[in-house]
Amino acid sequence: MSNLDLWEKVRACPKEAQKEIKGGRLSGMTDINPVWRMKTLTEQYGPCGIGWYYEITDRWTENGDNGQIAVFVQINLYVKDKEWSKPIVGVGGSMFVAKEKSGPYTSDEAYKMALTDAISVSCKALGIAADIYWSKDNTKYTKTEEPKEAPNTDAITEADKKEMAKLNIKIENLAKYLQCKPEDITHDQIVEAVKAKKEALMKMKKKEAENG
Repeated sequence: MSNLDLWEKVRACPKEAQKEIKGGRLSGMTDINPVWRMKTLTEQYGPCGIGWYYEITDRWTENGDNGQIAVFVQINLYVKDKEWSKPIVGVGGSMFVAKEKSGPYTSDEAYKMALTDAISVSCKALGIAADIYWSKDNTKYTKTEEPKEAPNTDAITEADKKEMAKLNIKIENLAKYLQCKPEDITHDQIVEAVKAKKEALMKMKKKEAENG
C-alpha cells in the first residue's frame, strides 16, 4: 500500500462542490461545499461517529481593528483505518463582529462557520480536495510575479540579416515587393524571401549547366 493511496483517491473535488468566491479579500478563490468533505470522509472511513469523528478542544475570540471580533475553533479529527488515528489538528476562524458599510454586523453563525473551517483544515492534511489548494490557495507568503513579456517571434533575427546579405536581398526592395514598410517585415517573410531566392538561384544554375 502506497502512502499516497488515500491522497490520490480524495485529491480531486467535483465541479458541483466548488463555488468561486466573488468579492472581498478572497475574491477569485474557491469555496468547497463542507457537506462534500463529510461525504468524502464517510466514503473512506464509514459514518460519522463510527469511522471518523472530531472533538472541539478549544475556542476563543480575538479583538481586531475598529471593534471587529473574530472567533476561532480548534478541533482534533480522528479517522479509523483498522485502528484510530492520532489527532489531526485543525484551527478555523470566522468573523463574529465585522465592520461593514452599514455599520457593525454581528453573526450568529460565527462559531459554526469557524468549526466548518477547522474541519476543512484537518481534511486538507488528509489530501481532501488537495488539487484545489495546490493550484489556487494563495497565502501571505505567496509572491506575485510580474507577468513576463512574451518574446516577439515576428522580429527579424541576426541570422535573417546574414542570410539576406549572402543572397544580396535588400530590405528596401523586399518592402516594395511586399508593399509594406521595411520595419513591418517579419521573420517569416524573410524566411520565405530567402527560400524563394535560393530556389531561383538553383534554377538559374541548372539552366546554365544545361546550356553549358
